[in-house]
Amino acid sequence: MKSSITILAIESSCDETAAAVVKNGREVRSNIISSQIKYHKEYGGVVPEIASRKHIENINQVIEEALESASVSLEEIDVIAVTYGPGLVGALLVGVSAAKAISFATGKPLIGVHHIKGHICANYIEHEKLTPPYLCLVASGGHTHLVVAKDYTHYEIIGLTRDDAAGEAFDKVARAIGLGYPGGPAIERMAKEGNADAIAFPKAKVSDNPYDFSFSGVKSAVLNHINGCKMKGEEIHQADIAASFQKAVVEVLIEHSLMAVKEYQLNQFALAGGVAANTALREGMKTAMEAIGVRFYCPSMVLCTDNAAMIGAAAYYEYQAGVRAGWDLNAVPNLKLV
Repeated sequence: MKSSITILAIESSCDETAAAVVKNGREVRSNIISSQIKYHKEYGGVVPEIASRKHIENINQVIEEALESASVSLEEIDVIAVTYGPGLVGALLVGVSAAKAISFATGKPLIGVHHIKGHICANYIEHEKLTPPYLCLVASGGHTHLVVAKDYTHYEIIGLTRDDAAGEAFDKVARAIGLGYPGGPAIERMAKEGNADAIAFPKAKVSDNPYDFSFSGVKSAVLNHINGCKMKGEEIHQADIAASFQKAVVEVLIEHSLMAVKEYQLNQFALAGGVAANTALREGMKTAMEAIGVRFYCPSMVLCTDNAAMIGAAAYYEYQAGVRAGWDLNAVPNLKLV
């Protein structure tokens, strides 16, 4: 096996068309992302049909730009990697089809990558000292997982959301208070102007698993608060609602993570996923972990949201473990992590 592996990675699980060239799992030669936010904003969320069509329009151009930016040719690429789930099935199919076509045409090995594994592995790109085992919180629009990374390719889920994911709750609350899409950045901006202690929103606990999450209750509490204000003719304070909601969600994420890292006796903790771009979560988690002597890791903002560099990082370790995909690789919208 070659000592140096260069991977062309493709990501199209939701509304970003992305391609990257990654060397040995940690060196990003290029990371090109074409966002679709402007197309989905007027609908208040991602429209799957629009997402699929835009991926088709953008995929070839994004791949070509990734290769050009990295100053490499397809001949110099060793492995083709692609996200094959979970995600929107139509969106995933575009990336999977493109990766299979390139792999077939060039004879390069093909690797299918789990999207959540990609988010976790984003931490390897900027943190050379991070090696398994460690605890990772993956918080995004579709997922909220507490995961023990046992090694580079094996994971144990110890907690997950029973209903809404953290990012999903951010989007729904943002829409409810008139902040539009995407909800996460909008809530964070508005929260800076509000009082986080103005409203005591609930923090749900799941009785049969202390590491599981539930965010539908806090979302409903926000909606009830808004409806109550309307019925009483009271002013709706957007900033206070945003700040109080954000505090409730962030505190739950931190509390569960602290409890898990102590019980599993791990001295390293990583954040991952789109919600990891939230400043209140990043700073709060860093402070909490460092206070108990746990090393804290988090990707830079661009590596928190969907991108192909993280898929290239994950693919490298899968490749080293002997994983290969066949021509029957298909999109799996509800793909499980373990």
